[in-house]
Amino acid sequence: APRGVGGVKVAGNYAADMLPNIEGKKRGFPIGLYLDSATQTMVEEFSTSNFIGLKPDGSYVTPGSDSVLPSITNKSLMQIAEDEGMKVERRDIHVDELSEFDEVIACGTAVVVTAVGKIVRGSEVINYVDEGSEVVGAKTMRMYERVRRIQNGEEDDKWGWCHGIC
Repeated sequence: APRGVGGVKVAGNYAADMLPNIEGKKRGFPIGLYLDSATQTMVEEFSTSNFIGLKPDGSYVTPGSDSVLPSITNKSLMQIAEDEGMKVERRDIHVDELSEFDEVIACGTAVVVTAVGKIVRGSEVINYVDEGSEVVGAKTMRMYERVRRIQNGEEDDKWGWCHGIC
């Protein structure tokens, strides 16, 4: 990626996020949303996790950039979304499209599925939940509960994701 730090997941990749992360936290933001390095107009990923946007029409949209590190959690959620009849799109997401999502999710190994309440870009604030509310969107909650049930062996793992170990 132009001006990027590499295309593999190694500890050094996280160094570039340390200062922006500290600055963001001072301003009250738990994570940052990164845009593409070439034009700064396309959504890439959160500083800690993959980006997923859920549209009113039932579409599940995640960036298709080769700069985004692959996520097994995101791949699993895409399969669950398809299974539930959602249209899954892995494609470029222009920053102007952020306001078109009903719900936004940060996903990854550590966070699993975490609802994003709002995105702030300069003076623009895009709310995905009512101000002051901690309510997680219905689609986000359904996906979280489903993936956790599969992980915990409480729901049939029809894709063969889980393997018992001795």
